[in-house]
Amino acid sequence: MTGEVLQLRGVGVRREGADLLSEVTWTVNENERWVILGPNGAGKTTLLQVAATLLHPTTGSAQILGEEMGRTDVFELRPRIGIASAAVAEKVPAGETVLDLVLTASYAILGRWQEEYESTDLARAAELLDALGCADLIKRRFATLSEGERKRVQIARALMPDPELLLLDEPAAGLDLGGREDLVARLARLADDPGAPTMALVTHHVEEVPDGFTHALLLRRGQVVAQGKVDEVFTPEHLSTCFGLPLAVERQDGRWYARAAR
Repeated sequence: MTGEVLQLRGVGVRREGADLLSEVTWTVNENERWVILGPNGAGKTTLLQVAATLLHPTTGSAQILGEEMGRTDVFELRPRIGIASAAVAEKVPAGETVLDLVLTASYAILGRWQEEYESTDLARAAELLDALGCADLIKRRFATLSEGERKRVQIARALMPDPELLLLDEPAAGLDLGGREDLVARLARLADDPGAPTMALVTHHVEEVPDGFTHALLLRRGQVVAQGKVDEVFTPEHLSTCFGLPLAVERQDGRWYARAAR
């Protein structure tokens, strides 16, 4: 497809009397790489769940891959969207192997049952795991993996159905420094691949934004603080407003860094 991959207009999400998102308008075009940044409770994961068709807006409209939520079968739409998140990891059956976890993404399900896969499916799963440094994990149970290994396997799973939209919810959360840097480098290579899908990544930290991401959206208390090209959004003014304290911001060798301003 070409043009707009995602278009939210005035989207609000209200749960138990609280506004998780309010009047969010956001357009993502084909081949863009977006980072969604903000403090805890800003609404980042909620926004990603709307984009993944896992959560319906309370107000406003959401058009995803040319289909409007509420007027389309989301079960047909979801296989076109790859998502890696802690919520997905928590639902993986205890005995699921890494290979089966990646394969079942073709049917947008968790837990292999009686579905059949072709040799091309097996080859694709193996190639994706190898590209993410997980080739040696293919026969392991997902439950036995380290946090860093789980993150990489989840991304391989998200890529398995050759999605048009790839959503990554805090992929570097819980990783040590080495694990984080390895993952950020792999995501930078993915972002640089012209054959990769349109991407949106959620994080709390500018240091976790891979090189090659083109756009950013800042959220605070469910509302958009700023959005646009990364260079225009990652300013001391915007980031200080987003996180509620004065910040100094710099960029070195394609990576961003922020610290409290003295």
